[in-house]
Amino acid sequence: MINYNDLKKPFKQEDIEWRIQASGISNKVPWARVLAYVTNRAIMDRLDSVCGAENWRNEYLQAPGGGVLCGLSIKNEGEWITKYDGAENTQIEAVKGGLSAAMKRAAVQWGIGRYLYKLDAGFAQNISSKKYNGSIYCPINTKKNIPAFYWTPPELPGWALPENKDKSCLTK
Repeated sequence: MINYNDLKKPFKQEDIEWRIQASGISNKVPWARVLAYVTNRAIMDRLDSVCGAENWRNEYLQAPGGGVLCGLSIKNEGEWITKYDGAENTQIEAVKGGLSAAMKRAAVQWGIGRYLYKLDAGFAQNISSKKYNGSIYCPINTKKNIPAFYWTPPELPGWALPENKDKSCLTK
């Protein structure tokens, strides 16, 4: 029997990726407001570990307007249960990006990564670090030459990380 609560558990920091929601320049310094999401590979690993690789599957359908729907099915006690969600194709690797985004959204229907919606949008840190890169979207003046910048995502709060089983490293 599948414990559906295990699907909802927080992911390790390395299974979380970030994307820029909004960006700009203030006092000649770039800024970026960023959102967290779970990688598609982490979702597949979670499904494998909780359900067993043979007890989940996905299928894709064309969505209205040219997007894609993902049906994420889990087999429990011999019965397949499917939950759907969809996404638009993306600008980079359009089809692959659309499939991946639709599966991530379908996974949320099962509770996978849903806790990340409780996070406030955070601001990127250390704009000079090279963990991620971004560019400033400037809809008003598209001729403006705004260079790319590098950033590090904000730290996740403790409640959004798996429990640390080894508490010996904690200090007062």
